Amino acid sequence: MFIAILFLSTFSAVPSMATTQQASADWPMFRADPSHSGVGTGSPVVTAKLLWNHTIGGQIYSSPAVMRDVVYIGSLNGNIYALKANSGEELWNYATSGQVYSCPAVASGVVYVGSADGKVYALNATSGSKLWSFTTGDQVDCSPAVVNGVVYVGSYDNNVYALNVTDGARLWTYGTSAPIWSSPAVVAGVVYIGSTDGNTYALNASSGTKLWNYTNGYPTESSPTIIGGFVYTGYDNGSVYALDATNGSQVWGFAARNIIKSSPAVAGGVVYIGSLDHNIYALNATNGAKLWNYTTDGTVYSSAAVVDGAVYVGSEDGNIYSLNATSGAKLWSYGTNGFVESSPAVVGGVVYVGSLDGNIYALTNPVKSSNSSFVIILIVVIIVIVASVATVVILKTRQRTN
Repeated sequence: MFIAILFLSTFSAVPSMATTQQASADWPMFRADPSHSGVGTGSPVVTAKLLWNHTIGGQIYSSPAVMRDVVYIGSLNGNIYALKANSGEELWNYATSGQVYSCPAVASGVVYVGSADGKVYALNATSGSKLWSFTTGDQVDCSPAVVNGVVYVGSYDNNVYALNVTDGARLWTYGTSAPIWSSPAVVAGVVYIGSTDGNTYALNASSGTKLWNYTNGYPTESSPTIIGGFVYTGYDNGSVYALDATNGSQVWGFAARNIIKSSPAVAGGVVYIGSLDHNIYALNATNGAKLWNYTTDGTVYSSAAVVDGAVYVGSEDGNIYSLNATSGAKLWSYGTNGFVESSPAVVGGVVYVGSLDGNIYALTNPVKSSNSSFVIILIVVIIVIVASVATVVILKTRQRTN
């Protein structure tokens, strides 16, 4: 009895041999949420190990969305893909008639995504079957935001659209004077979006009425992030701005050394953003002071993701980087065979990101073998002890019988 109790109590105190990932917390749209925070939950990926990669065969500029253990992503081969998050197994793909730069948005079992064929698609998230499509006047490289039953999206036809999620019916349109690459952020009934006409716009989410615009004079493809009453965004003059979300007035500006295409992530009072000058910058969110910068070997189009003190971002040097969010020190890098302009999504201790080499990668922490080895050794020792005790008992019993 004592041996059995010892065995059970000792075994229960040993970590399980199986590796269990943290329950996923979803990354359902570009930049994780309607505010474009770029912030995820869960444990960081401390040392990158390839969990899987799935070869699509077309270059991937699109950023992944992750919802209920499924990864959704587009490709320049014109297809939208759904893959199992834990294995990369392809569940379905849907072919559009144009290249897909857009990051899908997933809500209530429906995938919403734009295509260079000028359409916004709504697809069944389980089967990939088309529910509806809406035709704009030009290509849709913008990533949709879905909030309160409305799909918000911009187009190269210069317009911002609000569409009904159920049937794609147009609710309103707002026209700018140049094509829109920037993706909309939606916070507290306001749509924030940039245009290559040199403006960042704030529109009433219900009516499309302009509330304000901030004019820089340079195009903006960066998608705005709205945190704590401020709008953070980048422009092609190499500047990052913080604007007052209520009236669009400039609070501060920071000048990088080249164009900003990246969209900011904001976490813990810090703005993280990349530049074509090869750097990822960390700026004080209150005053724009530079806290640190990390220089890669390529231009940084990718937008950073932040999870539990780590920053994840891609570079055109072909690497995916993880940096210490406080100091900017490199934690690790993982090399692909193509430019990485896709923005990472981080869910359940896994980094998902696409590359122009035609692959989507899933990176996670290596499985530690030490615990498993310890368990095996412990089990063997316990078996030996139990066998020895049993042998002694049997021998003593025989002696008494004799």
